[in-house]
Amino acid sequence: MTQLLKTSKDQMKVWRHHLHQHPETEFSVFDTAALVVQKLTEFGLVVHEGIGKIGIVGQLTKGTSNQAIGLRADMDALAIQEQNEFSHKSLNDGCMHACGHDGHTSMLLGAAQELAAHGDFDGTVYFVFQPDEEHGAGAQAMIDDGLFERFPMQAIYGLHNMPGMAAGHMSMNSGGVMASEDNFKIVVKGRGGHASQPHHHIDPLVIGAEILLALQTIVARSIGPEHQAVVSATEFVTDGAVNVIPSTVTITGDCRSFSEPVQDLIEARMGQLVAGICQAHGAEHEFIYDRVFWATINSEKETQSAGKAAVALLGQEQVDLACRPKSISEDFSSMLRVKDGCYVFLGNGIDSVGGCMLHNPHYDFNDDVLETGAAYWVTLVQQELAADALVD
Repeated sequence: MTQLLKTSKDQMKVWRHHLHQHPETEFSVFDTAALVVQKLTEFGLVVHEGIGKIGIVGQLTKGTSNQAIGLRADMDALAIQEQNEFSHKSLNDGCMHACGHDGHTSMLLGAAQELAAHGDFDGTVYFVFQPDEEHGAGAQAMIDDGLFERFPMQAIYGLHNMPGMAAGHMSMNSGGVMASEDNFKIVVKGRGGHASQPHHHIDPLVIGAEILLALQTIVARSIGPEHQAVVSATEFVTDGAVNVIPSTVTITGDCRSFSEPVQDLIEARMGQLVAGICQAHGAEHEFIYDRVFWATINSEKETQSAGKAAVALLGQEQVDLACRPKSISEDFSSMLRVKDGCYVFLGNGIDSVGGCMLHNPHYDFNDDVLETGAAYWVTLVQQELAADALVD
């Protein structure tokens, strides 16, 4: 691997530290995008800006084949106050790269530099740099702006670092690899009043408690054991006081699953339970169910291709080709709904850099795996766009 990257190993670390010091969120990744455009232009790629508001696609073509693949990295950070004290800590108050997107962007830039200078392939590589992954809007924004029509590719691939996995190891799986995320809001509208006279009221607190318990039956009694799902109520808020029965109770929460039929079932059962319980007690209600992230579903052929590249780079012992699905979510899932592809995990270290997981104020991307990630992208491109590859 160390001989595969001839150009960018040290530069990736410089880019990564710069991005970590200057994090930006959502679609406001102006300085990050400017750096990406500057580097891609320096490498000699054709650069397309402003896709999905501020997304970027770098285009690199060699040879004469019409085959093409896409490689995607996310650029946005999180609204978290960093608590690290190293020299490259965030300079933007209340904002940090707590999920490693600084590393993802730097690795894809490194791969672009390497492939532009030394890549041996026949076809086109589209380097896709996406905004606003954290809120689940960036991928769809680029798709709605014609990503796959303007840049016709046969497949698209993504990568995410994973604390808790040995540094430099990789894992993947065909089918559902990350869960969907659905958010719900239930408002129970009763009739409040003095706590000493509950018989005059419709107590939404008791009704809400009954709903809260009933929600636990959705997974236990409505979803087959062969399916994975989680329904979690995470907030229970009232407008009451110590001596006042409230008029309103609001319950919010989060649901995870790996298929749209299961999402449909959770939403339907939740709506039925809320409506039925409220009706039984004479209360009114409001029920909102939002699908924030789709499940990330890897296609079989592209997962085999990703695994082949990872094994060629790292060896069989450092690659898990059948990893267990994870209940976290990722908006690369929106791309996989319309284009075949594969999303893989790259180990960030057993103890991570700060001994913590993603979205932690002490998290930091592990610079030691920058070369591994970039080399994986290079290996995948040269494998999938090999000059002597057969066209389907």
